[in-house]
Amino acid sequence: MNRALPAVRLRVPTDEDAFAWHRVFADPEVMEFHGGRAAELSVYEELTARQRRHDAERGFCLWSVLDGSGDVVGFTGAQPWPHAWGPAGEIEIGWRLGRAHWGLGYASAAADETLGRLRKAGVPHVVAMVDARNARSIAVTRRLGMRLVEQFTTPSSEREGHCYRLDL
Repeated sequence: MNRALPAVRLRVPTDEDAFAWHRVFADPEVMEFHGGRAAELSVYEELTARQRRHDAERGFCLWSVLDGSGDVVGFTGAQPWPHAWGPAGEIEIGWRLGRAHWGLGYASAAADETLGRLRKAGVPHVVAMVDARNARSIAVTRRLGMRLVEQFTTPSSEREGHCYRLDL
């Protein structure tokens, strides 16, 4: 059954969004595939500042996702793959939402909006690096039309991962 996706709005993260990201990502379930726990507030302060720079320089970043009420529920967006291993030089799309917004279509709606913005910015293709156990994120990649192109082992955690790709 296809249902309508929820209304979402993306914005370049503000200074205040660092506090919202820290709060939303404090849930161990949210962080299961991202190290198991939220980072310190200072990490989110630096991350939101870096995303403002990315947006100004590249026309895209990890945007804050706002629900219909204007509340920050997580982030989605894209940035250059930051590691020496994996798809070096590629643009990675990603998303992370608070637990209360899982299973409601927010990740798909926000990621779809991200793809439109990336097309406008002239990005030719994107990858998504997903933990092989993360069924929810794998489902989002499928809804976006991404295809599995590689399986890998993450050097730091030794977990199996999948690399998905989409030509824009």
